[in-house]
Amino acid sequence: MGNLSLLGNINKNNTNLKIGENMDRNIINKYKNEKDRLLISKLIDKIRFCETRNKIQTTDFLDEIEQKLLENFLKSQKISNYFFTGGFGEAERRILIIYPEKLENIISNINLNEYINSVRIELPNEMHGEYSHKNYLGGLMKLGISREKIGDILVDENGADILVMPEILKFLIINIPSLTRFSKSKIEQISLENLRKIEIKTQSIKITVASMRLDNIVSELTRCSRGKANELLAQERVLLNHEIVEKSSKEVKENDIVTIRGKGRFIIKNIVGNSRKGRLFIEVEKFI
Repeated sequence: MGNLSLLGNINKNNTNLKIGENMDRNIINKYKNEKDRLLISKLIDKIRFCETRNKIQTTDFLDEIEQKLLENFLKSQKISNYFFTGGFGEAERRILIIYPEKLENIISNINLNEYINSVRIELPNEMHGEYSHKNYLGGLMKLGISREKIGDILVDENGADILVMPEILKFLIINIPSLTRFSKSKIEQISLENLRKIEIKTQSIKITVASMRLDNIVSELTRCSRGKANELLAQERVLLNHEIVEKSSKEVKENDIVTIRGKGRFIIKNIVGNSRKGRLFIEVEKFI
């Protein structure tokens, strides 16, 4: 399968994957919290395994913050033999695939079905349109599945396609029917090429701000005071282009993505113009 839209962006730099055995692990200590340090530590282990065994290594599914963290680390170490993929081009939750140098010329033909599986839940006719994303995710959580083993969940009125790590595929096919809400549903494995096509929906909104400072943008997007916006920043609930930002004066640019946990995700599309008092009119797309 050589479909780059499924693979995601493959790093095409010439620097080969390499972390020396004597690499100072104190580099891990620069990360603020234990979760980040653990994630980086696991990544280093996978890189070394890939180097010594010449075998592809993968992570579990990563959210966008985790993807950015690992990508920044790989770039800082000048490592390029990797790519992120969630099984389809627009996936939000993705795994990291690290590959040895000898696969450089054939990696675009990798069969992603070996690394990401998909379970289809087909609802009976009388239940069409009854469940949302959180209903499917909640069901999986009841089965004791950890979130990192689950990728995107593609939902339409007929059911859902759930991207999962291969090691839990059989467990899910056997146990999803034990959930009352899905007891009458058809459960089967499908290939990534046959995933449901889900339309990404956005709503166009307009805001007016005094400047492009992040606290101004957050204040307008959440309809709260600047003080409350700064609280959201301090609580690490605001992301700019998938990275947590606490600095209120950070400048936001056109096409930046602002995520406010609990409030939504927004793309800053255009600065339309200025008011007589110098305020900026901004067109924003909100994901719905």
